[in-house]
Amino acid sequence: MGGWRVDVLGRRGLLIAVLLSGPAFAEAQASGSDAGLDTSGAVAVEDPLSGGVVDGVEAPESGPPEGSEPLEPSQDKLPEGALAQALPPRIQPGDSSGAVSPVPPTGAQPSPEEKKKKKSKPGAQQEDSLGEDATALDDTPEDEVQTVRVFGRVYARANADERSKYQRTLSIPSARVGVGTSLPNLEAEVSADLADSNILKDAFVRLADDDKRFRLYGGQFKAPFLQRRLEGSWSLPIQGRGLVEDYLGGTHELGGRRMGLMGEVRLKSLWDVRVSAGVFQGSKDELGVRTKEDMAGRVSVRPLKKMLTLGVSTYVAEALDRARRHAVAADAELKFGGLNVTGEVVTGRLPVGPFTAQLLLASWTVPVTTEWALQPVVGAEGLQLRGDVEGRGHSLLGGLNLLLGSRFRGQFQVERALRPGDEAPGLEYSLQLATRF
Repeated sequence: MGGWRVDVLGRRGLLIAVLLSGPAFAEAQASGSDAGLDTSGAVAVEDPLSGGVVDGVEAPESGPPEGSEPLEPSQDKLPEGALAQALPPRIQPGDSSGAVSPVPPTGAQPSPEEKKKKKSKPGAQQEDSLGEDATALDDTPEDEVQTVRVFGRVYARANADERSKYQRTLSIPSARVGVGTSLPNLEAEVSADLADSNILKDAFVRLADDDKRFRLYGGQFKAPFLQRRLEGSWSLPIQGRGLVEDYLGGTHELGGRRMGLMGEVRLKSLWDVRVSAGVFQGSKDELGVRTKEDMAGRVSVRPLKKMLTLGVSTYVAEALDRARRHAVAADAELKFGGLNVTGEVVTGRLPVGPFTAQLLLASWTVPVTTEWALQPVVGAEGLQLRGDVEGRGHSLLGGLNLLLGSRFRGQFQVERALRPGDEAPGLEYSLQLATRF
């Protein structure tokens, strides 16, 4: 009984092959080939299984004519997969029941797992700027780092200050755009701020070994001084960088972005210690003459992985000459869930005399939905000048931020501050909308 079924299946497969090969025989018949077939018309062929007649199929000769080569079916003219469908079904060896196993199609589709492997992973840090935060891509897998990154951000701010009788002002404090590239041992970035008088912000290259333990920076980038300055502006929960950084970096030019050359060593196995030191171009004096080179360095450790970071940094202006301006800072940062607290103390000497400063900032990110979150923030700063020129400054601020993922945020902030040069403390209300791409 099983043999009869095999014979029937075999004949059906042969019939299908003959049917599919019909166009090839018809073409040979039309071209007047030497096959020895009658080209006058199609001959009906009887189906050996059903007894019916199949039209349009040439009747095969009992044998090839004398002196001619035997005909071979032209399989290369069949569509893909047609030959597999024309072949008789396979019978599993040892299967006495005559069960048929279907022939798998030639173009098998990849499994969902294979599709996931082939699908490229988006860069988790693709929007981060190395010029804003040098640690942005440190722990990102190489297959997730984009070779070329285009990034930008826009800040729009409205404020009312008591010192100017609450006159409302509108401004674009930042309109940054840049491009960066990441290769196995080389990274580079160029960025410009169209809202700043000094348009060029970052333009540097960073070389590294295979394990990213040793790095060499060259170009214009942030000097490794003051944790508040090294923090990316998008990561800061406040609208500016605060009273102390404005006075030290803006007025007396300690730190900030400079042309220079810097080396860095990172040892992840030893509390993720990071040591940075470099030589930077000096600032201009009162006559507009460029002073001699400055030097800066920083050491940081993470004893509790990413929860606690401790650091010490220093900056010496005109290090190879008079060194009238220098400072040393110690900082700490604690991250626990949505809570983020940073503190820093600074001491040093300015042309007006010695100084000390303190900075404290705390924020708490509270998720509202999967995309939206609220972030209350409080901060305090103090600045004391001692010596021939004495003075004090302080700042207290509070605010609330509305966050939409990592693309948009709205910030409302109230600050009461006594800045250097002010006769009395004043209130300032500000609202800022920020987006990045």
